[in-house]
Amino acid sequence: MDRVQVRQELIEILKQSKANRKPEPSKPGSVIELSSSDSDSDDSTSSSDDDGGVLAITGKRPRVSSKNRRKKKKKKDFRAALPVGFLDPLPPKNAPLQLSAPPKPKSASAVKANASFETCKQFWKAGDYVGAICGDWDTSTGGMDHVRVHPKFLHSNATSHKWVLGAFAELLDNSLDEVCSGATFVNIDMLKNKKDGNRMLLIEDNGGGMDPDKMRQCMSLGYSAKSKEVDTIGQYGNGFKTSTMRLGADVIVFSRSFGQDRNRPTQSIGLLSYTFLRSTGKEDIIVPMLDYERRGPEWNKMIRSSASDWNRNVETMLQWSPFSSEADLLQQFDQMKDHGARIIIYNLWEDDQGQLELDFDADPYDIQIRGVNRDEKNIQRAKDFPNSKHYLTYRHSLRSYASILYLRIPPHFRIILRGKDVAHHNVVNDMMMTKEITYRPQPGTDGLPKDSNVFAVGTIGFVKEAKYHVDIQGFNVYHKNRLIKPFWRVWNAAGSGGRGVIGVLEANFVEPAHDKQGFERTIVLSRLETKLVQMQKQYWRTHCHKIGYAAPCRHKKHIDDKDTSPDYLPQTRSQSTKKNADSSRERPISVLNKLRSHTNEKQGRRESERYLRTVDKDHLNGHASSKGENGGKGQSSLEPSPPPEEDVSDNEMQTALPERGANGGSQKEDEVGGSEFSPSNSNVHCLDKLKEENCQLTERLERKEQEILGDLLRELQDEKDKCKLLETKLAEASQTIEDLNKEQENLIDIFAEERGRRAAEEANLRKKLMDASNTIQDLLDKVMLLEKMKSPSNK
Repeated sequence: MDRVQVRQELIEILKQSKANRKPEPSKPGSVIELSSSDSDSDDSTSSSDDDGGVLAITGKRPRVSSKNRRKKKKKKDFRAALPVGFLDPLPPKNAPLQLSAPPKPKSASAVKANASFETCKQFWKAGDYVGAICGDWDTSTGGMDHVRVHPKFLHSNATSHKWVLGAFAELLDNSLDEVCSGATFVNIDMLKNKKDGNRMLLIEDNGGGMDPDKMRQCMSLGYSAKSKEVDTIGQYGNGFKTSTMRLGADVIVFSRSFGQDRNRPTQSIGLLSYTFLRSTGKEDIIVPMLDYERRGPEWNKMIRSSASDWNRNVETMLQWSPFSSEADLLQQFDQMKDHGARIIIYNLWEDDQGQLELDFDADPYDIQIRGVNRDEKNIQRAKDFPNSKHYLTYRHSLRSYASILYLRIPPHFRIILRGKDVAHHNVVNDMMMTKEITYRPQPGTDGLPKDSNVFAVGTIGFVKEAKYHVDIQGFNVYHKNRLIKPFWRVWNAAGSGGRGVIGVLEANFVEPAHDKQGFERTIVLSRLETKLVQMQKQYWRTHCHKIGYAAPCRHKKHIDDKDTSPDYLPQTRSQSTKKNADSSRERPISVLNKLRSHTNEKQGRRESERYLRTVDKDHLNGHASSKGENGGKGQSSLEPSPPPEEDVSDNEMQTALPERGANGGSQKEDEVGGSEFSPSNSNVHCLDKLKEENCQLTERLERKEQEILGDLLRELQDEKDKCKLLETKLAEASQTIEDLNKEQENLIDIFAEERGRRAAEEANLRKKLMDASNTIQDLLDKVMLLEKMKSPSNK
């Protein structure tokens, strides 16, 4: 009995010492806890971790092993204070005793890092710190370690956005993807922080919102269900984190949705705070979360672990967010209707001069950026050349960039920037002398499937102010309706070549980079770039003289190609001649070039005949003159000069025929001039050669006509097959729509029948209730009557 009393006294002393002990500093969790109210979390976790129940973005591990491990750790601490087995016989009436380890002192590097962070508000310097080094690496069942994600990774991940407006584009993509969930607008605005008066960013939409699970996926890394959807832009599950952390140090998200079964609406709040993580010395990315569920007219808390976890998350949000109470947090949902999302980014980054990187004062209806992207000369030129203003201002103006960010916008969707709609703009409207262009990559190579029928269709032309010789050029290349390369300058000519030529192209077969501000450097992209260079050069040579530039000389064509073409290879004269002679067999010829080759053959044949007649005539006169002057002993020294050489391109292969005929005629003249045969024999010999060559040209022309006709017939057949395929798909789509309409009608009938049945059942129940009420009333009347009858008899 005395032994039990001694043990009881020791327990009371330990409890008293634990109650008097000061609270320990928080220790970051090393595993994923996806919510503040996780059903699988335990009280031991919340008692030993000040941030228990919040989202830690790391690898997930079995929570049962975590619970056992923590219990073992606590038991080990307890045994360190008392002899082994000293309290074993005690009955487990209350919760097991827990002795906390003494708090770990912060290292000098951690204190220095936190002090430097308080003064560092520049994005590109926010990652220059050394966090506290911790060797407490927990292991799961099997002894395998879990890799942590340090808060510094949020900054490193956000550096993929070199251009700050690219971060806005990521958030606009997320809102546009919600069109399938009923979104009709996205609003971007500036707010004031009520705590410190600083400016904040607001991005909100009325899309489908996020339930608690989707909210946690949004806050985590790599979760994305959009990659499997056809009409969505996002695909990597990383855009929200990189974009928000690029704009500011902290972000708080409010979201309301109908719920998974659309019958239990939910609303959630999540805080991703770089300031909180660094100031508290966290070694994992901790995200406090709050969830609410609507049951009836009121919103109730979704507590999955304990009330202490809930209160801890509320306190963390109120301390590190712009809001002072839970009521202020819930008041943000009043701005929404039944569904939507509201993102507030605060502690915005500053530049080297201590000013906000985002400029809210230059234009009350725009958000602009300071620094090297802003050029005052371009801003003034944009006023002088309104059709070129998007090229001159998209680098620093969000309104200008957002207007050309998408090739097509749903008719009912609005982009609102600081209270004013952003007018969608198609760069094609800024062009003149437009020309349609089409590019088909080679299927079966460069990663494209062999049976793919992919192609890119676009438009090229001069900007309307090209006559003023403004230095504007480049292609707007889109991928799945999203602008990836704005005004991509593919041709860097030494002079004025290509100036004023702009184009629009949608290339869905090229994969964009993670920041969606460029494409992955692949062979497909290189070939597309080469083709765009060729298209721009061809368009420039054809139309530059119409806007005041000097037309390039034909004999300088190959020199220009040598200087500027990305795929130029030097060739010898013999190789070039051989390539021109065999071009009809080595590369496909377009219909325009085929018709041009017909004309060149006929023209070459006529020039050959006319020149040969001139050669014969001059030869006879020269032979007679030479014989008269030299006494018939010398040879003729007169030779007709050959015609000037023409430029020979790859497609115009037949233009070399007159030159060959002229050279042949000159050779025949030398032979005749040096011989002693009579003129008549020489003339007959030349005519025979000419007839033979004429026959060859005729046969060649017939073969070329047959080839062209065959190509045309094949193309016509291909077009017919495509039309049949489209008609089949259209019929299938019509049948599908008809089936869906029938199914909808059947569902309507079923619902109507069910409604009628319920109404009849309700009427029947009401009738029975009335009958029961009447019966009860009759019985009451009878009871009262019996009581009245009994009362006189008693008297």
